[in-house]
Amino acid sequence: MVLPTWRLGVLWGLCGAALLAYSGRSWWVFGALNLALGVLWLVDVLMAARVSSIGVDRDLPSAATVGVSTEMSWTISNPNGRAARVEFADALWPSLGASRRRATLKLTPMSRTRLSATLNPTRRGRFPLDEVSVRVDGPLRLGARQKTRNVPGALRVYPAFPSRDAAERRLKRARLVDIGERAIRSRGSGTEFDALREYTSDDDTRRLDWAATARARKPIVRTYRVERNQTIMVLLDNGRLMAGTVADVPRVEHAMDASLALATVAAHVGDRVGLVAFDRQIRTLVAPAVGRAQISRMTEGMYRLDPAFAESAYGSVFTDVASRFRRRTLFVILTELSETMVQEALLPALSTLLRRHVVVVASVLDPDVDGWAHGAANPEDRGSLTTTYRQAAAISLGEQRQRAASKLRAAGVVVIDATPGALATKVIDTYLDLKARGRL
Repeated sequence: MVLPTWRLGVLWGLCGAALLAYSGRSWWVFGALNLALGVLWLVDVLMAARVSSIGVDRDLPSAATVGVSTEMSWTISNPNGRAARVEFADALWPSLGASRRRATLKLTPMSRTRLSATLNPTRRGRFPLDEVSVRVDGPLRLGARQKTRNVPGALRVYPAFPSRDAAERRLKRARLVDIGERAIRSRGSGTEFDALREYTSDDDTRRLDWAATARARKPIVRTYRVERNQTIMVLLDNGRLMAGTVADVPRVEHAMDASLALATVAAHVGDRVGLVAFDRQIRTLVAPAVGRAQISRMTEGMYRLDPAFAESAYGSVFTDVASRFRRRTLFVILTELSETMVQEALLPALSTLLRRHVVVVASVLDPDVDGWAHGAANPEDRGSLTTTYRQAAAISLGEQRQRAASKLRAAGVVVIDATPGALATKVIDTYLDLKARGRL
């Protein structure tokens, strides 16, 4: 594509003004002047470097995180034997929050320049990056050559993890819980088979292994230990209710933060942790495993999720999950405490998990609604009809959440209902309390 520049427009305007001031009325002067400007523009365009000869490479980080600044760069090269004035514009996604996406630079012959930009992503997901527009001006800057080329690339933006520091601060308590488990294990109690040994008068006769006794022709008992690699499964609701915003962030984002915080602590104490994200069906399944690498796997499994605007199929998903995990497991269900949903969908589906496993249901509480219920309002709005209606609606919603939580607790579920800043820490504390009491 060949384009005129603003300089050519200004020059044309000046020439036109001069012709208007000229007392003669000869048309050949007007035609000759326009022809001269056109030839000058064409020569300037032909002398400009070919756009295809200008090299543009984009250097992206392997991944970014919402709310965390990161750097990207471009390398612009001029392999020609003459200087070139180059403008380029990269079609970056607006949600990447780039400090710059275009630049103008003067490249000397056979040179290369590197430019950088800061990214501040505000939305997670996978962002393909392709088109870069490059324009090269002529020596007189009256004309330019422009071309849009494909520079393939993609950037993965992971969910925000604002509770990272809080999770790491709780690692000390997690170590104390782990030491307590070791002490229990040394006393020989627990549920995981350890070894066979000869019976003594202090042993419980219920632990006699009759098959081993028959083979050895003397009483043999089984010894047990506390399970060192317990299983924690995060069930992340990705349905319609999780698309609502709390503190300007979708509920599912708060749930992801709590999931990563729990995985950080569980991985530190050596427990297996996994993830199931679901709505009408299972969208992501990360098998439980031990180690810090599991946090990265869970992040990979979550960063491309978008809430489905449909009801979540708790029954079929929980049945599928229960069939996969026969061993006693801690299931942490991150969802919304809607009374209707709890009564009609969640409670009936939980029966398949409660028979054998420990279940925790965690939800994020909207601090604005809670504040309205307790009469928090601007002084000038107090006593107004709108404020009264809003407070009544907030109180009603709060009572519904309390009734939903009471029904879940009556069924044997541990319920967490916390504000965005406290949800992740309460999930961690609940996990450690259950572990310390030997309920896992």
